[in-house]
Amino acid sequence: MNLLEQFKSNVETQQLFSSADRLLLAVSGGVDSVVLAHLCHVAGFSFEMAHCNFKLRGEESDADAALVQSIARHYNVVLHQIEFDTNAYAKANQINIQIAARNLRYDWFNALLKKDNTIHCILTAHHADDNIETMLMNFFKGTGLKGLQGMAAKDGGIGHRITRPLLFANKSTLIAYAQSNQLIWREDASNESNYYTRNFCRNEILPTIEKAFPSVLDNLQNSIHRFKEINLIFENAIAKILQKLVQQKGDEQHIPIMKLQQESGVETILYEWLKSFGFSAHQTKDALHLLTADSGKHLLSSTHRLLKNRQWLIISPIQLSNDSIFLIEANTSTIEFQQQKINIATTTDLQINDSKQSVLLDINNIHFPLMLRRWKQGDYFYPLGMTKKKKLSRFFVDQKLSILEKEQVWVVESDKKIIWVIGKRIDNRFKITDHTKTALKLTLISSK
Repeated sequence: MNLLEQFKSNVETQQLFSSADRLLLAVSGGVDSVVLAHLCHVAGFSFEMAHCNFKLRGEESDADAALVQSIARHYNVVLHQIEFDTNAYAKANQINIQIAARNLRYDWFNALLKKDNTIHCILTAHHADDNIETMLMNFFKGTGLKGLQGMAAKDGGIGHRITRPLLFANKSTLIAYAQSNQLIWREDASNESNYYTRNFCRNEILPTIEKAFPSVLDNLQNSIHRFKEINLIFENAIAKILQKLVQQKGDEQHIPIMKLQQESGVETILYEWLKSFGFSAHQTKDALHLLTADSGKHLLSSTHRLLKNRQWLIISPIQLSNDSIFLIEANTSTIEFQQQKINIATTTDLQINDSKQSVLLDINNIHFPLMLRRWKQGDYFYPLGMTKKKKLSRFFVDQKLSILEKEQVWVVESDKKIIWVIGKRIDNRFKITDHTKTALKLTLISSK
């Protein structure tokens, strides 16, 4: 069976889409997406094309766009195009280039789907080699059984309808097809660089393993299929266990500790129960310790509390009062919260004192309105004197704060950046320097 027949068979067997559906193809100009477009054309599917120019490789990026334009003209299909300042987006959101490009790409795809609801799905040209690399990276990152399934052929994703009809084919098969059909494509020179994790996996790790295990790619592809089936069995088993253990009481879930301890794989059961309530994998061991902890001990996610109450584990939503978030405008002089208040002023007296209750911040870096709120899981800042960010949860461990002390911590943020962990430390990015002329002075005062 040739690639075209395999393609049509795969689409039909997995019911990915039909000849009546309108498709949107993500086409970069690389061999994978060029082959996908050709297969869809020859198979008679109705499609449009979408191309993102991330402006990361100068003239090379523009040449990719020009090739995609010529392909769209050749197939006489509609082409959607967009350009992104990916570097600026990555810097503004403090993320790496790969994540920035992915976010921009899929956000745009989602916007296209919302604009035209007659498009059935978006097709990407991910293939078997991509899937193997994804599985290995997930394994190395410790994502668990779910990550070992690699990518799904059909994925609702984050609001998108993403379909990957080439996961059955390896890269060498796609190249051979392109050559035999005299297709033109462009190579991305950055694929040869090992700066990116995926490229390192592709260029170094897999070729090295192949020397010892020549059939490793086929074996891993087969393993992906087995892991998908194993995960289905696992999820069904976990659902039955939780159905037996969990008692729903209003918006709370209760599990009897003695019954939980009688199950095999207690830590895994806890992880599967907790993850949907915002708890991280790293908190699972802490949850395990709650089984033998004193009554009243608890863990927090950004949205829920896990409490040990006598012989029960109880998950409940964190109840935030209506006054849990305050806006501080540029003309605000005092704001009261939780039996405390903060005085806000500008000053040219830049003499720094040792008090953690009164801080000076470079006003040139401050954007109003400020937000005063409780801290939450996932919050981070750059502690004064440090150039690397630190999660507040880790900072609290270093500060040896108790659970109750952590619950009382509030933060002030400017433009989504924490500038002061109140009573603890300011953010290094907002400290006054030799160039500072005017400072924002924040003073914490107890109003008890």
